[in-house]
Amino acid sequence: MELQLPQNVRQLAAGETFNFICHPDLECFTECCRDLELALTPYDVLRLKSALHLKSSEFLDRYGIIEKGEQDTFPRLYLTMVDDGRASCPFVTAAGCTVYDSRPGACRTYPLGRAVTQNADNSRNEFHVLLSEPHCRGHNATNAQCFTSASWTDDQELASYNEFNDLLLSLLQHEQVKQGRRLTSKQTDLFIMALYDLDAFRDFLLQPNCKSAAAPPEKLRSMAASDTALLRFAIGWLQNELLSAS
Repeated sequence: MELQLPQNVRQLAAGETFNFICHPDLECFTECCRDLELALTPYDVLRLKSALHLKSSEFLDRYGIIEKGEQDTFPRLYLTMVDDGRASCPFVTAAGCTVYDSRPGACRTYPLGRAVTQNADNSRNEFHVLLSEPHCRGHNATNAQCFTSASWTDDQELASYNEFNDLLLSLLQHEQVKQGRRLTSKQTDLFIMALYDLDAFRDFLLQPNCKSAAAPPEKLRSMAASDTALLRFAIGWLQNELLSAS
């Protein structure tokens, strides 16, 4: 089936090459960080709150906007933009990104876009698209480098971002979700806490009267010491808590 893609977006074939570079000498430098609507993944929040030395709740209060439409099963988290008339990223300056080493996965992936679907047998379909937006000069710069989607993924250190995003597929593309499953207000709060407010989720699991934890106390204490281990646990925990019951 042919994909219906927006203007300036085309699907890349496996192994197909493209040219791109980004650096401060380009006249469009940081333009992609403005007039922006940026959804954040749970792993994005983990990396950003750690880089900013914030508790996850502090990060959400300062930088997060949670939205959930009437037809949505799960809420989405967006980065709060600066009210400067251009909806600029709060972390961008004229010199570039102030959180570059921990920038969100979507920023790393650009000018590519990545989509993954999970099949009934848990196999996955992945494809990439190339964005050629009018403001971007990185495609035709004289010193642009040649990449494939795979080499760009390596260059931008996207492996861990993609790994955690793919782990979420078992939850976000669960069969019950495809059939229109909706969450209660309490379940929605659990979803937000477990995936985006890891510090609160850690406290929740380690409280003596917690009856939802599907692991022995010793394992929980060990796992809770690592944000990445805790996020892995949270994804499976949510699937059990939210979707195991009919």
